[in-house]
Amino acid sequence: MRVIITLACTETGDRNYTTSKNKRTHPTRLELKKYCPRLKRVTLHRETR
Repeated sequence: MRVIITLACTETGDRNYTTSKNKRTHPTRLELKKYCPRLKRVTLHRETR
């Protein structure tokens, strides 16, 4: 049930991180605050498909 997902920065659109999640326990899109190397600060990253 675990799938590999990509996290993209909401401000630049860069796909900076990959992670995995369980689709059964978390059916909605994942949102995490992560470091964006281009902006050199922490921004919101959302799951892309």
